[in-house]
Amino acid sequence: MLKNENMAYWCVIRNGKLLLQNGRLPLCSPEELICSTTSKRFIGDFDSIPVYWLVEESGFSDSDFFNLRELLGCDSQLFALAGRAIQLNYMIQSQRFCCHCGDLMQLDTQVLAMHCAGCHSMHYPRVSPCVIVAVRKNNQLLLAQHPRHKTGMYTVIAGFIEPGETAEQCVAREVLEETGIIVKNIRYFDSQPWAFPSNLMLGFTADYASGDIKPDYEELTDAMWATAEQLPEVAPLGTIARRLIDHTLSIVSTRL
Repeated sequence: MLKNENMAYWCVIRNGKLLLQNGRLPLCSPEELICSTTSKRFIGDFDSIPVYWLVEESGFSDSDFFNLRELLGCDSQLFALAGRAIQLNYMIQSQRFCCHCGDLMQLDTQVLAMHCAGCHSMHYPRVSPCVIVAVRKNNQLLLAQHPRHKTGMYTVIAGFIEPGETAEQCVAREVLEETGIIVKNIRYFDSQPWAFPSNLMLGFTADYASGDIKPDYEELTDAMWATAEQLPEVAPLGTIARRLIDHTLSIVSTRL
């Protein structure tokens, strides 16, 4: 029987994907992994159990590695830690050279950042802030369909914050640009780290002010007002998009 202090969660990364065993992160001692753990880096705790990030290149089949989305149903804290590992792996791949002197960079031995061998500057993971917003019109919710959603799934409006722009300004701009709808009463809801590959989703709710739906077909394939009774396939559980959808529809139902 393994002692509890030997147990750890392992975020083993290969080509931007996670090692999963029976749909879960490995929870075991270092000896139970069939790869070396000497390069492991501590990235947090979950339920008083340490979580390690490990870049692995041997010992497993490619079929053992899966997209982070496969973990959407797990605890949100553990999902965020797995996302941290994905983002750190992306940092290694995308920040290989120093933006100051152009020299090669390596993962620092003390902190989770890239260290330049030339000018010795430190470069931390780059996080791109985004907004995502649920817009309500009486008992209806504004939903959009994106070309990348091959199953026909609908979700709420989202977009990247531009330089010099507040999150609230971004909410109003993205909704207007993508759907032609003007919103009011923009309110912060919640946030979710979204390591696809390095985003931070800032969730908002807003109310309809004016306008008719006119989808930007360069960004969307469709946009619609939906009710709880006539809801298409929507974002999966575990996403902030789904939390926004469920939250907004629950408010509507309590007011009817």
